[in-house]
Amino acid sequence: MTIVEKIRTGKTYLGIELGSTRIKACLIDDEMKPIASGAHEWKNRFENGYWTYSLDDIHNGIRSCYASLLADVKEKYGVCPETYGAMGVSAMMHGIMAFDENGTLLTPFRTWRNTTSEKAAAELTELLDFNIPQRWSCAHFYQSVLDKEEYVPRTKKVTTLAGYIHFMLSGENAVGIGEASGIFPVDMTGYDKNKMKKYADKIASHGYDNDIYSLFPAVKSAGEKGAYLTEEGARFLDPTGSLKAGVPLCPPEGDAGTGMVATNSVRAGTGNISAGTSVFSMLVLSEPLAAVHREIDMVTTPDGYPVAMVHCNSCCTELDAWVNMFGEFGALMGCDIDKSELYEKLYRNAMNAAPDCGGAVAYGFMSGEPAANVEKGYPAYFRSPEHAPTLGEFFRAQLYSSVGALKMGMDILFDTEKVSAQLFTCHGGLFKVKNAAAQIIADALDTPAAVMTTAGEGGAWGIALLAAYMMTGNGKKLADWLDSTVFGDMEKTVSYPEEKGREGYEKYIAAFRKGLAMYGKE
Repeated sequence: MTIVEKIRTGKTYLGIELGSTRIKACLIDDEMKPIASGAHEWKNRFENGYWTYSLDDIHNGIRSCYASLLADVKEKYGVCPETYGAMGVSAMMHGIMAFDENGTLLTPFRTWRNTTSEKAAAELTELLDFNIPQRWSCAHFYQSVLDKEEYVPRTKKVTTLAGYIHFMLSGENAVGIGEASGIFPVDMTGYDKNKMKKYADKIASHGYDNDIYSLFPAVKSAGEKGAYLTEEGARFLDPTGSLKAGVPLCPPEGDAGTGMVATNSVRAGTGNISAGTSVFSMLVLSEPLAAVHREIDMVTTPDGYPVAMVHCNSCCTELDAWVNMFGEFGALMGCDIDKSELYEKLYRNAMNAAPDCGGAVAYGFMSGEPAANVEKGYPAYFRSPEHAPTLGEFFRAQLYSSVGALKMGMDILFDTEKVSAQLFTCHGGLFKVKNAAAQIIADALDTPAAVMTTAGEGGAWGIALLAAYMMTGNGKKLADWLDSTVFGDMEKTVSYPEEKGREGYEKYIAAFRKGLAMYGKE
C-alpha cells in the first residue's frame, strides 16, 4: 500500500505536542515511520507575575500547527487527510488551568516555569511524605488557596495543558497516568487515595468546600480506549472542515512521558537524558524509592511504572558561550569556521585531554540549582596555579560541568537508594558530537549511554506512537511493543564506561563538590 493510500484510508497516526517554544505535529504510517510534520513557533509571556500562554495563543497555535501539517502532506503527497487511525495530544507538563462549572477559564494558564508556590510545595511535601515540586498542579492550586485568590471558590476543575486540549477535542476530562503524576502523586491505579484524603482535608481546612475528589482529571493508562474526536473537536482543530469526527484519541501525556516513549525508555532499568538549556534524567524503577529526596521528582511512565527524575536548571548555556567566543576569535583571525565544525573540533580535542581536566573545575550555573543546593548561580572556573591549563582540559571541564549537578542527583539514586540502570538513551544539543558527551555520561554514571542515529520527531512522534499502541498493542506491554514494533532495527551508537574516564570524572566531581563550599560566597 502506498503512503497516499494509507493517508486516504486512515492507516496513519497523528501526534501533536505543545512544547515551551514550539508546537509540533507528526504524522506516522502503520510502520511507525514519520511521513509528514507541521510546526508553530510561540513564546510564553510574563504577565501579572506569572509565566503564561493566553487561550488565543493556545487555540491559534495548535490550529496553525495542524494547518502546517496539512500543507506538508499536500505538498508531499497531493492529498488532504480526512481521518486517522488514531491521534493523541501531548504538552509541557505541570502548571495549572482552573475552570468553573461552565468550563470558563478562571485565571490564565500558569506554566511549569512559575516558581511561586514554594510555601505550598514545602507544606505538601511534609504532609504527604512525598516530594512535591513547585511546578506541580496540586502545589499551584494549594498556593492559590493559601493566598486566598479570588478564583478559588469557583473552581470546579483543574487540569493541565495536555488535558485541556484533549477535552477540547474529545469532551473527555482525563489524562494519561504519566501526565497525572505531575498533577498529584499516583500509584498504579490512579491518584494515591491516602494522599488525596490528606490533601482534601488540608484544602477543606482553609474553607474550600467544593469536591476535591473530582477536582483533577480522571487517570488512564497507555493503551486505554474510550475517547473520540467530536464534531466540535474536529472544527476546533481544523476550521476548514476537512477533518472528520470519530478518530480515536489516546490518553494525553506530558512531554516527559512522550520523551520516554521516543527514546524507548519505559522498561525498568532504562532511562533517558535530555540535555540542552537544562538537563534532566528519567530512570524507570522496579519499585518506588525508599525515602523522600527534594532533589528527585517521582513521576511515572505512560503505563504507570515509577520513574525517578533529576531535573537541573543549567546545562549547555555556558558551554555554548565559550564555543561562540572561540568562533569570534576565529573570525577575528580571518577564519570563517562552520559552527558544527567548531563544536566538533573543540569537543574532540577535549576528549583527548586529561580525564581529570588537570585539576580544573568549572561551574556553568546560570541560575539557582537545587540539585547542587545552589541558591544563585553564575558561571565560574577554577584551576590550580601550579598547573598550566590546556585548551582540551578547559573544555573537558566545561563538558563535565554541564552534567555536574545531574551527577550529584544521580548519586543519590545509585549510592543512597541503591538503584541501578542498564542504559541511558541521550538526546539534545549536548550530544550533537558523536562519542563526546555520551562518553562523559557513560563514565560519570558508570552506565552505557546510547544516542540513536534518528531521534524520530521527538515528543510529537512519541505521542503518535502511543496513539498507534492503543490501536495495535493487542495486549502487549508498552515496553515489549516498542521493542518489537518500533525500535527493533533502529540504529544507535552506544558509549560504554571506560576506566580512565570513570576515575577522571570521580576526581573532577570530588573537586566540584568541594568547591561548592566556596561557590557563591562573597
